[in-house]
Amino acid sequence: MRKKTALAAALAATAALTLSACSSSSTSGKSSVAEVSVPEAKPGTVLDQPFEKPDLVLTDTKGKPYDLRAETKGKPTLIFFGYTHCPDVCPLTMSNIAMAEKKLSAADQEKLQVVFITTDPERDTPAQLAKWLPGAGDPSFVGLSGDFTKIQAAAKSIGIGIDPAKKEGDAVVSMHGAQVMAFSPKTDRGYVVYGEDTTPDDYKKDLPKLVRGEKP
Repeated sequence: MRKKTALAAALAATAALTLSACSSSSTSGKSSVAEVSVPEAKPGTVLDQPFEKPDLVLTDTKGKPYDLRAETKGKPTLIFFGYTHCPDVCPLTMSNIAMAEKKLSAADQEKLQVVFITTDPERDTPAQLAKWLPGAGDPSFVGLSGDFTKIQAAAKSIGIGIDPAKKEGDAVVSMHGAQVMAFSPKTDRGYVVYGEDTTPDDYKKDLPKLVRGEKP
């Protein structure tokens, strides 16, 4: 079986190493391909020690406060940390999830919450996220921006490492974990993690179970 049980503590310990290096040129508009330093979680890795959902309040694409725990309480939720200037990993991940979500029933689509939290809040304003998300994923996806320190701490709390975006020559480079964390509607805990190699078919197979709070 492709599913394996992983220790949440081990995932957290290696989070700083499982980062994607994404860069985008600030002058020519050309982008480099993201490089992953070490292999990420296999599709549908079930954690034997689920993570608590981050206690985080940020700003959504409408400019309103969004309390992550309150807004997603009791709902199947996928959380991904990335940024809109990412040349490959971030838009691909959002697109893969969106393609799989469309295969769900209308009722299940209504239940599923997909939350994109920027790792580059200086450039990813609520307005920028509002423009980017519908094209990269789906208009129903939630986009959040705010204080980087809070975002970084929230990511770390669920075993995902991110670094501040920084300039290197004429490029802006952002380091971020490429994992998608699935939270159960039954426990509100993150119990399944997906790496960047997860395909739309992988999500398609698992989403119905995730919506019900079951192990894939």
